[in-house]
Amino acid sequence: MLLVTGGAGFIGSNFIASLNEAGRTDIVVNDIVGTDGKWHNLSKRRFADVVPPDELFDWLEGRKLEAVVHFGAISDTTASDADLVLANNFRLPLRLLDWCAKTGTRFIYSSSAATYGDGSAGFRDDWSPTALEKLKPMNLYGWSKQQFDLAVVDRFTKKEKLPPQWAGLKFFNVFGPNEYHKGAMASVLARVFEGARAGQTVKLFKSHKQGIADGDQRRDFIYVDDAIAVVRWLLDTPTVNGIFNAGTGKARSFRDMITAMFQALGMKPNIEYIDMPESIRAQYQYFTQAEVDNLRHAGYNSDFTSLEDAIGRYVTQYLDRTDRYR
Repeated sequence: MLLVTGGAGFIGSNFIASLNEAGRTDIVVNDIVGTDGKWHNLSKRRFADVVPPDELFDWLEGRKLEAVVHFGAISDTTASDADLVLANNFRLPLRLLDWCAKTGTRFIYSSSAATYGDGSAGFRDDWSPTALEKLKPMNLYGWSKQQFDLAVVDRFTKKEKLPPQWAGLKFFNVFGPNEYHKGAMASVLARVFEGARAGQTVKLFKSHKQGIADGDQRRDFIYVDDAIAVVRWLLDTPTVNGIFNAGTGKARSFRDMITAMFQALGMKPNIEYIDMPESIRAQYQYFTQAEVDNLRHAGYNSDFTSLEDAIGRYVTQYLDRTDRYR
């Protein structure tokens, strides 16, 4: 049996979908489903139980599990309640880590590319304490994820007890079906799609950096199927431990993303470039790109879906349909 925290969320629900498609239903979902329609993410899924977060550790008492896959977190990059974020993104996963170490249960968890901050220290997933300590996250969310990475690596360095498998994934810009409940944290594509389909102009930021064209700010966009494939590979490869980037290794521009969306719709691109608010110009990231050498060296050899193919799949199979859930 697998425990999936954050199982009703974006990546978590896609992970459960992939397990169902492989014939697995021995899955326990740990999440707050709420009243905002998030349940739709699980509406087509099969699972053994749903456990609310405040009941989790009572539920775990005396259990035997194959693995805990931990996606649950406060992932809002604008979050400002540090106590709440630390409780969810640091203290709770530490308790899960302790439980997995005590019971001999494998532990795979979601870190984030937000730990890299403005990228000035690069995007190499060197998880040595010295390298991790050099990173300077730009928001509370990224800092909380970095603190957990540091805590896990500190235990490894000191040869303290850890689960038989432990692996963290620094997800880059994941996009795909079931992200709709994320609001402002959803991908730009998901946020502008309905307006673009209705004929509205898509507005992207102008560049305020010399040498970079308007709309050419770049991110490592990774389709959710590819992100899930890495998690599934870790489950199938229990000897692999460490912290790994989960990105394509190829940065693409926001203009590329929106142009591909219009192409998938069979429409002429309709893009307008607007000034970036001055309040975010100083800390705005113009480039992120995962280095994936560590993942390759560990044995992951699957290809990543091209941006155009991924957006074509997302648009035609989900966004442009009445039922857009996976």
